[in-house]
Amino acid sequence: MRQLKAKWLEMTTPQATKTAVLVIGGAEDKVHGREILRTFVARSGESDGYITIIPSASREPGIISGRYVRIFEEMGASKIEVLDIREREQCEDRNFKESLENCTGVFLTGGDQLRLCGVLSDTSAMDIIRRRVRSGELTLAGTSAGAAVMGHHMIAGGGSGESPNRSLVDMATGLGLIPEVIVDQHFHNRNRMVRLVSAIASHPDRIGIGIDEDTCAMFERDGWLQVLGKGSVTIVDPTEVTHTNEPYVGATEPLTIHNMRMHILSHGDKYHLYQRTALPANYRISS
Repeated sequence: MRQLKAKWLEMTTPQATKTAVLVIGGAEDKVHGREILRTFVARSGESDGYITIIPSASREPGIISGRYVRIFEEMGASKIEVLDIREREQCEDRNFKESLENCTGVFLTGGDQLRLCGVLSDTSAMDIIRRRVRSGELTLAGTSAGAAVMGHHMIAGGGSGESPNRSLVDMATGLGLIPEVIVDQHFHNRNRMVRLVSAIASHPDRIGIGIDEDTCAMFERDGWLQVLGKGSVTIVDPTEVTHTNEPYVGATEPLTIHNMRMHILSHGDKYHLYQRTALPANYRISS
């Protein structure tokens, strides 16, 4: 029955769209196969691509953006531009806004997600990115901190290695590019499962997405995400939770959560954000 359901979903699901949002868990391969970065360049138009890099999250924006410029040049992108936005006022710059209106791909680097949101949120530049992503005109990628900002609710920091509790996670407001999700990056590499579970317990109307290093959750406009890379993507789905003590206990007390669903997906597996359905790689939709 499970195989029949998967096959039926394959037959009734629209084909993957060209543009996508690539949410990368950090430390993506920049040397060998570079599959995730190649996918970003391909979705941005390959040799016709016009890529803008926004290194605002980084303390060393020149160094980190220079590395991505070299990589994207080697991959054949025809035009690459760095938007070195360090102050909010720069988001209103006419040249920066023109670049964002005309580019085919935007890449948000790693660093500090609070810094990135502090610079970009509620600006004209961010409005352009959001509008063009939603209309299918732009491919967007974010790695590490650039991944953390994708949801409306954002994990800004926290601990690990304890039972789930509210004090383990510090929340802030993200950029709302995929508002339905809460993303945690470097996921299994830094033992962040309980941090994500604690975040979702406080926001049960969202879906938790934990992404390992050198791994990407690629969101298509039709609602499917597909996993790329060498690690896994963990889905924490609270839709069918029957009980939680989260509203009633102190910040450091252990959380009780009953009937929370979890999926662990690897390369080629797919998950539909709205149907809450997972498909194994054998039945993934060809792009």
